[in-house]
Amino acid sequence: MASTTQNVGTPVSIGPSWKQLLLFQTSLLLVISLLFGVLAYGVMARAANNGGGGAGSGTSTSPTPSMNMPLAGGGYGEPAHGGSAATPSAASANGVARLAAPQMGAPIGQRGPTNVKIELETTEIEGLLDDGITYTYWTFNNTVPGPMLRVRVGDQVELTLKNSGKSTVAHNIDLHAVNGPGGGAEASTVAPGESKTFRFQAMNPGVFVYHCAVAPVAHHIANGMYGLIVVEPEGGLPKVDREFYVVQGEMYVEGPRATKGLRTFSMEKMLAEQPDFVVFNGAVGSLLGDRALKANVGETVRIFFGVGGPNLTSSFHVIGEIFDRVATEGGNFNDPSKWATNVQSTGVPTGGATVVEFKVDVPGTYMLVDHSLGRAMKGGAGFLVVTGPEDHNVFQPVFP
Repeated sequence: MASTTQNVGTPVSIGPSWKQLLLFQTSLLLVISLLFGVLAYGVMARAANNGGGGAGSGTSTSPTPSMNMPLAGGGYGEPAHGGSAATPSAASANGVARLAAPQMGAPIGQRGPTNVKIELETTEIEGLLDDGITYTYWTFNNTVPGPMLRVRVGDQVELTLKNSGKSTVAHNIDLHAVNGPGGGAEASTVAPGESKTFRFQAMNPGVFVYHCAVAPVAHHIANGMYGLIVVEPEGGLPKVDREFYVVQGEMYVEGPRATKGLRTFSMEKMLAEQPDFVVFNGAVGSLLGDRALKANVGETVRIFFGVGGPNLTSSFHVIGEIFDRVATEGGNFNDPSKWATNVQSTGVPTGGATVVEFKVDVPGTYMLVDHSLGRAMKGGAGFLVVTGPEDHNVFQPVFP
């Protein structure tokens, strides 16, 4: 059996927050769309484009599957979140940068089972949560979510978890793709400065959440310790033009939500399930502006979407699109013909994941939301910016 190593690096930090644009779009969604229906949605999309919503084009490629399975960016040639990993970060009021974008595993393709080595490091680092607001995140590899791991059913996986010497507490990893005690948590609990290794076989194809499971588990998850592991079926997943990696989570902070500066975790709010922030990929604005997902008209988009939690479920929806196919709860990878079709919103449980696919037919800015829409006002929104020619047979705004 051949062997390969997943090299998990740390991408550079990225651009500024777009809180005002988010609030503007949310207001359009909740108010104007109710008054003017389809016309208002067209106005919303136009306003997003004119307002600097990160419109841009990307190249579409179909890469040859790599035996090295590098955790390169998503979107097949784009960063995992679809934005530009080279964009400098805006600093918060105290000079702290936004966390880097999470990395994403390359498609598996046709290769057979092999030995895979994965190395992860748990860290505790301060990052930008919202305009002028920072937080000390607990992370896998300095990002929230942690890197998207990608293996094949039948692979023998050797996972080494190192806890940074700068950490203040022990950490571990529980992978929902693992058949074994604690999903690996018991075998991987490490004190600061230590590392541990365990092995498992990837037995069930699907998309699975992983997270830290050191008690109190919900505290570690709420601080950002979650991600996805994809176990592809024999022969791999069907090729698409764009792939993206999005995970929803909650943040609970002491004091009023809008208070500036470094914020700390609130156990009381977490136990009451009253988050101050509901976010995609760790912070308000992680999928806005030049960090928005990007695609071209006519391309097929695949989004790996998970919910880290620790408390809320999600009703994942892309405004202005219908999911052509959905792998409900991340299942049926062996037979995509059994995926649900023509889905408007898909329910994703806490600690669960899904895959949605759809073709983009017309240009514009499409909003990703949890359709419990009050959460969009807490940061749970992102943009998919589509460029290309209009198709008035599909959609045409009509203005007086």
